[in-house]
Amino acid sequence: MSLQQTVFVTGGASGIGFAIAKAVLDQGWRAIIADRDEQNLDESRKALEGPGENAHFLQLDIADEAAVVQAVAQCEARVGAITGLVNAAGIAKDVPALDTSADLFRRMLDVNVVGSFVTSREISKRMRERGKGTIVNIASVSGIRGNIGRVAYGASKGGVITMTQVMAVELAASGVRVNAIAPGPIDTPLVREIHTDQIRAEWIERVPQRRYGEPSDIASMAIFLLDETKSGFITGQTFCVDGGFTAAGLLGQ
Repeated sequence: MSLQQTVFVTGGASGIGFAIAKAVLDQGWRAIIADRDEQNLDESRKALEGPGENAHFLQLDIADEAAVVQAVAQCEARVGAITGLVNAAGIAKDVPALDTSADLFRRMLDVNVVGSFVTSREISKRMRERGKGTIVNIASVSGIRGNIGRVAYGASKGGVITMTQVMAVELAASGVRVNAIAPGPIDTPLVREIHTDQIRAEWIERVPQRRYGEPSDIASMAIFLLDETKSGFITGQTFCVDGGFTAAGLLGQ
């Protein structure tokens, strides 16, 4: 039987993050659903149909370090010890390398890497003191393969993978596990916004399963990694949930 958990989910009001937050609640665990977008938070409350005392909602921009530090402290004081963290908040944009501005590159790093790091740092400090905890970072196959148009996004997700490995090694002796999930093409609102019909066709052609995944595919892996009774000896790993994409090749011209 899995143990009761309190899981902090960034980007938890839409897409992959929402699917993970819902899966956490379906386990009977508590979920702190943090998201920058107030409208998404309102919609997630309605979609969860009155989740009750196990769901807590928080407006938070993870690129704001001071806000993250304050939010983590307040959540621990009000809700209790955070036993799991899922860093699902992120931004994406497909732009050719030579058309990518430094400002866009920095913004991608600030949210996808630095924001996830600050959240991980603040929560893992407390996990270390308690001698247990689990962090799951949402990376991407674009951090593993050189997908065109993703110089900034891919670099940021590659950074998430390296961050996962380093923090896993540093925290292992303290009982804190850190792993990552690298999704392939997942049918989320963000992906539908940036993937043209041509891009979708190219992805489907190169994914051996010939389809996009669903947010629930990522949520299932996240629950497995959060559950100490099922994955207690796994840390520092990146799991590709991609329909075989990384085994087969890359998205080229």
